Amino acid sequence: MATITSAGLGSGLNVEELVAKLVSLERTPITQLTKRTDGLKTELSAFGKVQSALSTLRDAANKLTSPSSWAGTLATSSDPTSVSVTAGEGAAIGNLSVEVQALAQSQTLVGSTTYTNAASTVGQGSLTITLGSWGANNASFTDKAGATPITVNIGPGQDTLTGIRDAINAAGAGVTASIINDASGARLSLRSTTSGAANGFRIESTGGLADLSYDPRVGVSSLTQTLPAQNARALINGIEVSSESNTLKAAIDGLNITLLKQTTFPASIAVTQDKDSIKKLITDFTTAYNAVNALLREQTKYDAGSNTAGALQGDSTANGLQAQLRGIIGGATTLGGTMNRLAQIGLDPGSDGNIKLSETKLNTSLNDLDSLKQMFMGLDTGDDSNNGFAQRMRSFIDGALGTEGAVSSRQAGLKKLIDNNNKRSDQLEDRVALTEARLRARYTALDTQMAKLNGLSNYVSQQLSTLNLNGN
Repeated sequence: MATITSAGLGSGLNVEELVAKLVSLERTPITQLTKRTDGLKTELSAFGKVQSALSTLRDAANKLTSPSSWAGTLATSSDPTSVSVTAGEGAAIGNLSVEVQALAQSQTLVGSTTYTNAASTVGQGSLTITLGSWGANNASFTDKAGATPITVNIGPGQDTLTGIRDAINAAGAGVTASIINDASGARLSLRSTTSGAANGFRIESTGGLADLSYDPRVGVSSLTQTLPAQNARALINGIEVSSESNTLKAAIDGLNITLLKQTTFPASIAVTQDKDSIKKLITDFTTAYNAVNALLREQTKYDAGSNTAGALQGDSTANGLQAQLRGIIGGATTLGGTMNRLAQIGLDPGSDGNIKLSETKLNTSLNDLDSLKQMFMGLDTGDDSNNGFAQRMRSFIDGALGTEGAVSSRQAGLKKLIDNNNKRSDQLEDRVALTEARLRARYTALDTQMAKLNGLSNYVSQQLSTLNLNGN
């Protein structure tokens, strides 16, 4: 009898379809488990978004609890074209006057001898450049302490205006060289790299570079001085201040004053608290809170119209977060004096939980920064629930996102459930595989037996037919 090579051939039954349907029924628990796992993953993803939004809110609250955020100052000048000013850390609130008597300059020399062009030959030799300060009428020169004279050697191939310029600039002697072209030709110009009276310079030459010497104290002035080296001089509140540069960073703590031109009348500098930066921090806090509230509202809502629920609808952790956050925002503190609720300063919690910002009220509250500061960052050592709003918000979120916090614990729980479901799914998959193998073995044996019976039936039928024919 022939061997059965495909299930169903011997019996005529659709064994593959039977096995497939039975295996499909066996997989029903896996399908249900996968659906539950997908739901858990959606919840976990939603809590990831909540965690991120809470972190942003915590950062915004943290800035409002930092003393440096409330210590910001803004400096303005009545004559910004003559005196500009910026405020930094440590700037004191108040006013001062600045009168610019002279601007700092770098000593500048220009060659008396003109040449056809920059490629013209000047000569070979050496130039020794010494930094220092000139006395009255350049009759004396005092070498700069700590500075070493630099000798620039000019050899073949370097003896043009261009070559000498490049050699001086590469020497690091505290002097910058350039070539100036005018109607009479090209000439070399030398300038102190750094301004200030102590950064003047003299030049001694050898060889064929006599046209580039400058030392008036010994009667050598082959170069012409167009600008002397000098310090900036100013009167700050009537007190004389001198500086090598036009930027006064150390004259007044926390202020960076830049002298731009001499003044006819003193410029008035006003240093006030930076209300705009504080307003921005409060606005950022409001925006961050509204983002958290909107996210939680969206994730926990149920839409009866579409019969759909948010990923965290009915989740006790999400609902608890929403309630506690609204409780903080809708609460009160006595630390801000007459400012005890956020609604009073223009941050009014609406029925949907979002804060509605009133620019008018907030601008008014900024006129009393001390009270506003305490309202947000004040600490009540006897009652944490009376702390400033930013302090309470930061503390609450730190706890929620901490290792044992509500959000972290819920995320850990969801991850464990997902892991357990995956393990159970693997076990069920193994069981389905065994069931399928068992069914195939059973139906294969049945198919074989049916084939044998069918063969026997055919044989008996043939014999009966033969006997009937012989009998006739």
